[in-house]
Amino acid sequence: MNTLKLEIVTPEGQIFANDVKSVTLPGKEGEFGVLPNHASLVTLLQAGVIDIELKDGNHDVVAINWGHVKVDENSVTVLADGAVSIGGASESEVAKSLEAAKALLESISDSDVAIAMATAKIETIAKTRKF
Repeated sequence: MNTLKLEIVTPEGQIFANDVKSVTLPGKEGEFGVLPNHASLVTLLQAGVIDIELKDGNHDVVAINWGHVKVDENSVTVLADGAVSIGGASESEVAKSLEAAKALLESISDSDVAIAMATAKIETIAKTRKF
C-alpha cells in the first residue's frame, strides 16, 4: 500500500506522526488534498480542520488555528501555531476535545468565515463518530 508519512507539530510538541493514506488540509487559498507521490510544495494554512485518512480507512481529525505545510513526494509536515486532536474513547472525551478545538478556532480573529466553516465541519464530524 502506498502511504504518506504525516507529522503535525506545534510549539508544545508533536500532535500526530504516522503513515496515512491521504490528508486534506485547510490551505490559505482553499482546502486541498494530498496523496502519495504528490508534487512538492510549501504553503500557508488557515484556521480549519485537517482530515487524516488512516491506513485502515478510518479518519482522524485535527483542528488548527494557522500554520505552514511542507509537502514532499511521500511526506507531509505541518507546523501549526496551535492544534487540537479531536477524538477520544468516550463521548465525554470527544465533547471535551470538541470544546478545546472550538476555543482554539475562536481565539484567532483573521477570518470569521474560516472559523465558521471549521466549526461546522467539527460539529458534523462529532455527530458521525461512533463510540
